[in-house]
Amino acid sequence: MTGDDEGRRAGRRPRVLKAVGLTLAGVLVAGCAAAGWAYWHLNSNIKSVDINSALGDDRPAKATPTPTASQEAPLPTEAVNILVLGSDSRSGEDNEALGGGSSAGARSDTAMVVHIDAGRTAATVVSIPRDTLVTRPSCPLKGGGSTAVSYGSMFNSAYAVGGPVCAVKTVESITNIRMDHYIEIDFSGFAKLVNALGGVTVTTDEDIDDDDSHLTLKAGTHHLDGKQALALARTRYGIGDGSDLGRIGLQQKLVKALLEQISSAGLLTHPAKLYSVADAVTGSLTTDTGLDSLTELTSFGESLKGLAADDVKTVTMPVVTAPSNPNRVVAKEPAASELWESLR
Repeated sequence: MTGDDEGRRAGRRPRVLKAVGLTLAGVLVAGCAAAGWAYWHLNSNIKSVDINSALGDDRPAKATPTPTASQEAPLPTEAVNILVLGSDSRSGEDNEALGGGSSAGARSDTAMVVHIDAGRTAATVVSIPRDTLVTRPSCPLKGGGSTAVSYGSMFNSAYAVGGPVCAVKTVESITNIRMDHYIEIDFSGFAKLVNALGGVTVTTDEDIDDDDSHLTLKAGTHHLDGKQALALARTRYGIGDGSDLGRIGLQQKLVKALLEQISSAGLLTHPAKLYSVADAVTGSLTTDTGLDSLTELTSFGESLKGLAADDVKTVTMPVVTAPSNPNRVVAKEPAASELWESLR
């Protein structure tokens, strides 16, 4: 090799290294830009409602967090109560394709009070039947004014007349428990979440044949896709006596199955799948303003890292047939009050 050849190679080397460096820098910048766009997209997916401002101070007392000596901002460990509603929109071609009805608007067909114990290693999920007759309190309306107190109204009418704010106020009046957070999950988004997780495995105790939800299943264990899981959540008339209590039992099975699927999905080792799940979750959520950002949701999720699916207990608010209507139920006392007292 001549001196001239060596000189030319030496001259090329800095240019080659510079080109490689610029390429790597470009990849890093593109990666950061993509990550930034993903964060913005997921964050902007989340819709919220300011429950606290709407309801003011006329509410059950908020639990006082236990003081900590740590100088750093620790993850919260105090008990927390969350009202989780399943909002079932029945309009539109997409919903009809998922087994929905043809009526317009949205209904809160699913209501669960999620109580997470202090320490956040155990939780109780209490389902409130939508057919429960309650005294619906006066609720503030978004455009001003308020609804009238209504006696002997179906529980899910609170959401219909006053949205999330009235749903929270009604639950707090029934339970005398402050709802620290509100989470509303759109049912069509629920189907997308199940698909993003690769489906969910559920065991049914009896055959299901429901013309309304369009679901037919033999008793046994089934791996369901999003459309089938949503149909299962909607199923009512194809099981038991056709009451809402049978549907609640299926929904509770789905909650436990979803928790187990999320735990076993290995999302942290599959970034694309993690993003798909996050997109499905955030795109289907309406929260209170305390959980309406990725940062707040992530912090809340991290505070639950010690909570396993087996540590989640599902129950239904004790009810009996309403004396005024055999197709409705009322809280069974003193069992219902004792249940709520145990969660305060």
